[in-house]
Amino acid sequence: MKLIDGKATANQIREEIAEEVKEIVASGKRAPHLAAVLVGEDGGSITYVNAKISDCKQIGFRSTLIKKDADITEDELLAVVDELNQQDDLDGFIVQLPLPKHINEEKIINAIRADKDVDGFHPENFGRMALGMPTMIPATPLGITELIRRYGIETSGKHCVVIGRSNIVGLPASILMGQNTDTGNATVTLTHSRTQNLKEICLSADIIIAAIGKPGFVKEDMVKEGAVVIDVGTTRVKDATRKSGFRLRGDVDFDAVSPKCSYITPVPGGVGPMTRAGLLQNLMVAYRQKFL
Repeated sequence: MKLIDGKATANQIREEIAEEVKEIVASGKRAPHLAAVLVGEDGGSITYVNAKISDCKQIGFRSTLIKKDADITEDELLAVVDELNQQDDLDGFIVQLPLPKHINEEKIINAIRADKDVDGFHPENFGRMALGMPTMIPATPLGITELIRRYGIETSGKHCVVIGRSNIVGLPASILMGQNTDTGNATVTLTHSRTQNLKEICLSADIIIAAIGKPGFVKEDMVKEGAVVIDVGTTRVKDATRKSGFRLRGDVDFDAVSPKCSYITPVPGGVGPMTRAGLLQNLMVAYRQKFL
């Protein structure tokens, strides 16, 4: 069993981007600029956004953090999005999810200009991804394919089972794995809550991408010997032994499943860091479209 180190791989990607940014600035051009809009005081969102801002500082990006109270109206948030859409020196921005329940997340996502949508959630970018055209790809699936590529994992002709069909992870991951690329050409089965005989389907998988949000869902008897397992799950579970009072647990029963795998991602330290790296890669795509 080989552990897929997402943290080390993400660090490598950041170093590569930092070198490119140095060359850009040395040539007289401005550095890429990312903005993040944070609504409310959700602890997980604050931690994640702060990490993104820290990443920007580390690699030489400009960054702007825009904080808004949880009681902001939908129209007021749309006005913020419109202002960022018009800002010429801003290459891309995110509105951190989840948003308060009184705000329609889909409306906000659709209001972000496609060429500044570094989360890759806008319908135009999603459509371009599905067609195999250059675009910003949702950061988590992008991170998954980067791990597969950099670890030299064979995907062509393999059976890939994706568990979970969210627009953020499962659905785009299934599309990417089936495309005619060096990290695709797999035969893909997209499974979900209505899928019957899931255990039998998973047992036929050469690659499992688990993105269902249920801690420990993938058991030892669902995985064949030598399979590659990518665990996207990051659920907080109570743990009295931790100072925080919780720990992160993936969708895979790691201790039981890992001895059977050829490759497996840990939680934490697997896909999570690659999601942050994917956002930085998307900002470079947006920047290059404008200047390079």
